[in-house]
Amino acid sequence: MLVDLDSPEFIIALDRAGEELGLAEYYRACVRPLFAMPTTQWPLCCAGSCEPCAQVLIAVADRVCELLRIDRQLLP
Repeated sequence: MLVDLDSPEFIIALDRAGEELGLAEYYRACVRPLFAMPTTQWPLCCAGSCEPCAQVLIAVADRVCELLRIDRQLLP
């Protein structure tokens, strides 16, 4: 399933998910690439105190999927 990353619905969902989960606006672009790859390729937390942590990016992506009713297992 291809997600239109430029659609108003996606942008609104990404902003809402970022706000809800405390992801700074300047990091939200880091979530977009996740929608172009299978979830099996999504990064894992490396426990290296990265900013932003991969777990936060994935949590935001998951929330975007919930808001847009996207089955994340159907991502490319």
